[in-house]
Amino acid sequence: MKENAVITIISITIIVLNMMMIIVLDIKNAIMVATMAEVTTVTMAEIMVATMVEVTAATMAVITAVVMAEVTAATMAVITAAVMAEVMAVIMAVITAVVMAEVTAVVKDVAAVGAGCFNLINN
Repeated sequence: MKENAVITIISITIIVLNMMMIIVLDIKNAIMVATMAEVTTVTMAEIMVATMVEVTAATMAVITAVVMAEVTAATMAVITAAVMAEVMAVIMAVITAVVMAEVTAVVKDVAAVGAGCFNLINN
């Protein structure tokens, strides 16, 4: 009788220990799932932040390069047009002055020749 009681107590103890082991494993699994979910969430958030920083930096670099190229091209076009207008005005003024001086000299020579001929004819 005593042995049956000991066997019963040992059996109940084994059953209780098995149940406790199952509960501990379930708790461990729940903790692991929660930990993995947390780690995944934090990791994905960090990856997204890093990715967005990289994408934003690359996008801003491209936008800055394009805008600077456009601004530089527009500025150079305006500056070139203004410089060319000034240069052309100076060149045209010089050419006009030289041509007018030559024409004036030729007209004076022709007038002098004409006056000389007129004097010859009238004398």
